[in-house]
Amino acid sequence: MTGKSILSIGEAMVELSPSGQDGLWRLGIAGDTLNTAWYLRRLLPTDWRVAYCSRVGLGEFSQQMVDFLAAEGIDATHVGRDPGREIAVYAISLKDGERSFSYWRDTSAAKGLADDPAALASALAGVGIAYFSGITLGILPPAGRAALIGALATARAAGTQVVFDPNLRPRLWPDATAMCREIEAAAAVADLVLPSFDDERSFFGDADPQATVARYLARGAGQVVVKAGGDAIRYGGREGAGLVEGLPREVPVDTTAAGDSFNAGYLAARLDGADIPAAIRRAHDLSRRVIRHRGALVPEAVAQG
Repeated sequence: MTGKSILSIGEAMVELSPSGQDGLWRLGIAGDTLNTAWYLRRLLPTDWRVAYCSRVGLGEFSQQMVDFLAAEGIDATHVGRDPGREIAVYAISLKDGERSFSYWRDTSAAKGLADDPAALASALAGVGIAYFSGITLGILPPAGRAALIGALATARAAGTQVVFDPNLRPRLWPDATAMCREIEAAAAVADLVLPSFDDERSFFGDADPQATVARYLARGAGQVVVKAGGDAIRYGGREGAGLVEGLPREVPVDTTAAGDSFNAGYLAARLDGADIPAAIRRAHDLSRRVIRHRGALVPEAVAQG
């Protein structure tokens, strides 16, 4: 890696989450790649720089997002401004602890986060780890996706470790075929892929997590760790292969950010020197704590264990 810095790339949104009191909602700032950046900031030593790359508008809620990043210790240098678009909004609905989402993102400024190749290259220059997701890809137009993947490939060749969560969300894509094609193209430039087995089984037809590992390795990924919703976690690749079993299960209050926090916990543990099985266990423990609370971002004391 080229430096003690992480750049998370994607779309942050205004989050409306149930407060637990009838008719009352909580307003926050969240989004899959931002969630992972937030948890990384809580877990990593202060000498690590955690930054976010996105695009927002000029309005009040966009400014709240930028202010939020600053308050949470996340570098917003590479959050661009779009005078014609605004930050998106999503709302969480819960049923027996499982979440579903409603979105208002058609005019999201983040759709233009890869429009300026020079700005993208500048954001990635010298970064130790670049993190992005299938949602990052799904919000972008075709030219933006190609630009982002190209910039990540260039950064990887220069020493940046590229980490990718496929985070399959079909509503962002014209069809499932296009989604799967682009997801696998992105995995080809990744040193680490962090898929969720339920999604991979649904859209790629994988028979088991080992099939998910094998498929992403065949596409060019360096290492794959397959999240499994509390079941045993399979991993494989150039750093070794195995199965981590006996993970304690949790009855969820809200599964929002379960995978995002797992990704942060895994990366932080590996950067702390943990081997893959130990990192998986630490990531699972964080995810268990997160799903006991409402919303994507839990109280800081909970996140830090």
